[in-house]
Amino acid sequence: MRTHKGYRAPVLADVAREAEVSVPTVSRVLNGTKYVAPELAQRVHRAIATLGYRPNEAARSMRSGRRTLVSVLSGATANYGYARTLQGIETAARRAGMSVTITVVASGDDDLKRSVDLALAQPTAGAIVLEFDRAGINARHLLPDGLPVVVAGGGSRRPGGVPAALIDERTAAREATAYLLRLGHRTVHHVAGPTAGKHSGRTDGWRAALTAVGTSVPTVMNAEWDAASGYRWGERIAGRDDVTAVLCGNDEIAIGLIRALSDRGVRVPQDVSVVGFDDQPLVAMWRPSLTTVDQDFEDLGERAFGLLERLIDGDGDTASSVVVPQLVVRESTAAPRG
Repeated sequence: MRTHKGYRAPVLADVAREAEVSVPTVSRVLNGTKYVAPELAQRVHRAIATLGYRPNEAARSMRSGRRTLVSVLSGATANYGYARTLQGIETAARRAGMSVTITVVASGDDDLKRSVDLALAQPTAGAIVLEFDRAGINARHLLPDGLPVVVAGGGSRRPGGVPAALIDERTAAREATAYLLRLGHRTVHHVAGPTAGKHSGRTDGWRAALTAVGTSVPTVMNAEWDAASGYRWGERIAGRDDVTAVLCGNDEIAIGLIRALSDRGVRVPQDVSVVGFDDQPLVAMWRPSLTTVDQDFEDLGERAFGLLERLIDGDGDTASSVVVPQLVVRESTAAPRG
């Protein structure tokens, strides 16, 4: 039976031994600070490739005096909005020659503090906080004064003077609801995702659109972010004559809702119109293709990094960046029957 010894990452001395040069020579090759004969440099690079040596970014930052590491604090990584925002941050950081660390923060006080301390134990140039949930909001308050910090999330403004990259989901939800009302629906029902301890701009926008025209505001249907939760709500409303239009908290809820309605003989959009939120990949291929709000989370991440880069460079007048996502009309919405 094969056994595995504990792994030890190769260090400068290992590279020097493999290349048959001195440790200072290896260091000069890596830092590019002094001339090294081409033949020696080639030997060092071959040794690095052979051993799989990776330079210690923390140590290099301390020697150079320039920090190139960005810490991202997030309450989750798997959910669509989180994942695509992180992807946008990483893409922008890579273009700028910087590295990204991602720390998942919990909501408990002790766990949250430990997570923030872990992120800041590294030579961090600045931090981006994803304020999609209460954990992210609380994490921002634990960051020290003087550290360049940017938040990314939903909304049209952020109090406290911290620059923010934002998606104005309240305005988008209001416009999506108003669109359904213009089609002739008397009111619009709302299957909302969990608030995770924060304010829901999507629900606020939905309610504001209904209030503006003086129509009835139905009770919010609270769901989780997954399709199964949407399916359960679809089962409940399939037999109701008063539900002709539904705004869903995200696309997954909408897909589950549509499937449940279809399984019970309720046609979309002939009997019930459905609008999603996010414009996830493949919803355009669903049948019927989903009318939804196009939230560009990758752009959100790139905008957040751009703001942080300006702060790191000493731009004290960095203003927040706000984008209103647009409604994409497809096949899942229509005028009500009759």
